[in-house]
Amino acid sequence: MNPGKFHGVIPAMATPFTKDFELDEPRVRTLIDEYLSAGVHGISVAGSQGEFFALSAREHIRLLEISMDAINGRVPLYAGTGAATTRQAIEITSAAQSMGVDLALVITPYFVQPTQSELVEHFTAVAQATTAPVMLYNNPPRTSVNVTAATLAECMRRQDNIVGMKDSSGDLTQSIEYQLLAPRPALLFSGRDTIALAMMLHGAQGTISPAANVFPELMVRMYDALRAGHHEEALRISNIFAPLRAAWAWGSFPVVIKEAMQLVGRSAGPTRAPIAALPPAVREKLSEVVERIAAQA
Repeated sequence: MNPGKFHGVIPAMATPFTKDFELDEPRVRTLIDEYLSAGVHGISVAGSQGEFFALSAREHIRLLEISMDAINGRVPLYAGTGAATTRQAIEITSAAQSMGVDLALVITPYFVQPTQSELVEHFTAVAQATTAPVMLYNNPPRTSVNVTAATLAECMRRQDNIVGMKDSSGDLTQSIEYQLLAPRPALLFSGRDTIALAMMLHGAQGTISPAANVFPELMVRMYDALRAGHHEEALRISNIFAPLRAAWAWGSFPVVIKEAMQLVGRSAGPTRAPIAALPPAVREKLSEVVERIAAQA
């Protein structure tokens, strides 16, 4: 693995659906081109923000295929390949391996709430099914499962192609411990926009960012300012995003992201049922937040 290729701002891409709730393949390609034009450093697909849980196995694999073709080697593809069971995750990861994805992003199993020892067995089994780098994905607010730093370290000791963590826990102490306890240098990416800057100051290589769906250029500017040593400007931009992160709570996940994308002219269509569109009054509040961010940018 070339660790230097994995860095920067990676939109946690929302999966586009048509008005009939089918996978919108042309829109996938359009969104990817728009993100790349904004200067992002990679694309993450079929993650939580991408409603992977609402996709059939066929749709999931097709989404990876379209994304690989659309990116065409211009930046790395971070392919979400997690599932509720080890067997399902291996199936999707093996399919991703056959496409030549750059990295498999594997979320914890959900609903079943495995123990830490069961997580080690799960992640190592998935990693054994591919030669691609595997990055674990910790998102306890969504899965009710937390991956400890000791568990990541044990997974990395067992499998050389387990390379690090995307952490959406919001626990900065744990994020730092992922790197401190790792048996070799580990990739670390933020999945929480409000602490993405803090994580990068503590050594994270980048952010797999929900907000970059809406304002990719602004997130890239924050990253560039940080790398240039312009910390006050990076902090200013980070704080601009805070109201958008707070707005995520105004609707069922992940509808607010898609509504915000619509407001900036970057539509990804509706969310799949049972998640419904925002009520008009909430959409109006969200519009005010989006407009305020655009004005400050």
